[in-house]
Amino acid sequence: MIDINLIRNNKELVKENIKKKFQDEKLPLVDEIYELDLKSRSLKQEIDKCRNNRKVSSDVIGQLMKNKELEKADNQRKLVQDLNKKIEELEQEEEQVNETIRTKMLLIPQIIADDVPIGKDDSENVEIERFGAPNIPDYEIPYHADIIESFNGLDKESSGRTSGNGFYYLMGDIARLHSAVLSYARDFMINKGFTYCIPPFMIRSDVVSGVMSFTEMENMMYKIENDDLYLIGTSEHSMIGKFKGQIVKEEDLPITLTSYSPCFRKEVGSHGIEERGLYRVHQFEKQEMVVLCKKEEAMDWYNKMWSYTVEFFRSLDIPVRTIECCSGDLADLKVKSCDVEAWSPRQQKYFEVGSCSTLGDAQARRLAIRTKTKDGNQFVATLNKPVVGLCTQIGNWLKSLNFQAKLTLTNA
Repeated sequence: MIDINLIRNNKELVKENIKKKFQDEKLPLVDEIYELDLKSRSLKQEIDKCRNNRKVSSDVIGQLMKNKELEKADNQRKLVQDLNKKIEELEQEEEQVNETIRTKMLLIPQIIADDVPIGKDDSENVEIERFGAPNIPDYEIPYHADIIESFNGLDKESSGRTSGNGFYYLMGDIARLHSAVLSYARDFMINKGFTYCIPPFMIRSDVVSGVMSFTEMENMMYKIENDDLYLIGTSEHSMIGKFKGQIVKEEDLPITLTSYSPCFRKEVGSHGIEERGLYRVHQFEKQEMVVLCKKEEAMDWYNKMWSYTVEFFRSLDIPVRTIECCSGDLADLKVKSCDVEAWSPRQQKYFEVGSCSTLGDAQARRLAIRTKTKDGNQFVATLNKPVVGLCTQIGNWLKSLNFQAKLTLTNA
């Protein structure tokens, strides 16, 4: 959610940003919010005027009672009663207007960074840099599911009976490899100075709406029936929600956290793309990094975070590249984002293993996360980046690097 002062003072900037994200259907919202804001401020002025008149009348009543002018005092009491009723009506109207403003403001995308490339979708994302030479072996690499099954490590037939499509059992050494890589990622980030955390795996709706857009929420989140709880799609949701409504001490910033969690996602429209394997599944585990910092430090942390993920994958001899996300590929809360993509020797292409994002103060503004400075309370900036996602994907990459040796080494 952007600062409403941007709409008050620079509507054209907000509209131009919406155009850059190819969301022209949202352009009317800017003028609607502008007019509603004028109405809200007008109502507030009228409420303040009525309150002032009520105070004056109350003072007059006291003086009239003192002078034994009872009839005049009764007239003033009636005036106060009328003012009370009017104030109540105006406050209800103001509350309704402000709620409408907030609802519409949640649909306005965050102002993107000046250097974000303009494009309609991920096909127009821009490659930035490659790290490590892609390995193209002179022999055929089996499908990653076949590699895992050769170790008796994957059982999707049983999970189909217990849970349906999009789930899996990991078994034996593959399950051990999965845990080992998560542990490696955890310790990797701890060594970078991050504090390890295991968060709640369910969060309330006010946290969900604070960390993501309505579209993301609808496409990703599983709702717990009859409870105001959602299964998290990533530990970022819980980790940012941890600070909801808090004023963080300035000296405590930056707050750097690395968190483990299972992740639950609907994957609307995606399931079946990699039906035999472990991509686009409804449940997986991930090691995440989350940072809360001063807004002026956000870009420094953004560059550190994506570089940590690159370093992590290169420590496993996995070639990666970074991709700058274009304007149309950015979620509404994001200021800037880059994907880290790993090389798949079987598919002979790169594919995403994590996205590094700075969200400015969008999440902090929605969740009222502030820091107290000499200039008053200010919203913090929030950033997030997975260290590693579905760890069993690594089996595919390690095949071309002597998978058996790596498996033994990782579990040692």
